[in-house]
Amino acid sequence: MANAIVSHPGQANASGALDNLFLKVYAGEVLTSFEKKQVTMDKHLVRTITHGKSASFPVMGRASAYYHTPGEEILGGKIKHNERILTIDDLLISPTFIANIEEAKNHYDYRSTYTSEQGNELANSADQHVLQTGVLAARSAKLIDDADQFGGTTIYNVDPTDGDSLAEAMFKAAQVMDEKDVPEDQRTLFVRPEQFYAMARSTKVLNRDWGGEGSYAGGNVIRVAGITIVKTNNLPKGAVGAGTKEAGTGDKYAGDFSNTCGLIMHPSAVGTVKLLDLALEDEYQVSRQGTLMVAKYAMGHGILRGEAAVELSTASAP
Repeated sequence: MANAIVSHPGQANASGALDNLFLKVYAGEVLTSFEKKQVTMDKHLVRTITHGKSASFPVMGRASAYYHTPGEEILGGKIKHNERILTIDDLLISPTFIANIEEAKNHYDYRSTYTSEQGNELANSADQHVLQTGVLAARSAKLIDDADQFGGTTIYNVDPTDGDSLAEAMFKAAQVMDEKDVPEDQRTLFVRPEQFYAMARSTKVLNRDWGGEGSYAGGNVIRVAGITIVKTNNLPKGAVGAGTKEAGTGDKYAGDFSNTCGLIMHPSAVGTVKLLDLALEDEYQVSRQGTLMVAKYAMGHGILRGEAAVELSTASAP
């Protein structure tokens, strides 16, 4: 009896190594999960560097103007400069090891589930750190020492269970950002599901006569006061301090977020510097009789312009 002709799904063009294509599939699955899960990457400034441990983001003040007296020489004017140095955190990894014997015994595919979980975990970590940085930006002082420059803003006494209270806070935030000359486009509110659905239940928010853009039946709300609303579980809560997950960051994202119930942010508020973008590796280890799969990235986040961030807080005004 002749041997069966085997089709190997990991082999390229029916020749070469039997697992040649597996890394490509694995990489695609992790990257897809990462991109689907993450909600902040396109909502702040990102710079990629090829080497080094940090990057400088310039911050500039505003130009001055005055009335000219005929005959006086025009000498120019000062525009103040400063910078924000954003540092790279330690390498963040999400590893998985699959033993050959267990994979052979298993009756269903679980590699795709593992890769999704790796992509989701890295995406969640990035979102958490960006949003923690955004809240810290809202609490920061101005960087440029000029009278027409500003720091961040916190709006107090927000009821996180009341959609109308949240909407009112958004209008206050929009006014504050307008007064600080923060661009009106690309403003985003990040809230937890509880606050998102509280707003979705608010008839005032959804009322077309008030310009509401959402659906009571669909349980969604799109914008309030020109601010796009994004639902996420990664808005910080509680005290974030030294710990295993924060150890590689120098605790620069640490803070007490117990009263935080929302973050409104323009892309200019927070910056990210990437040294190693999302990358994937796998290696069959003969000595361990299994495959090690690692998803990883090296990046760091920091405050750029505090005036472009507003924290919604349940605390009483100081």
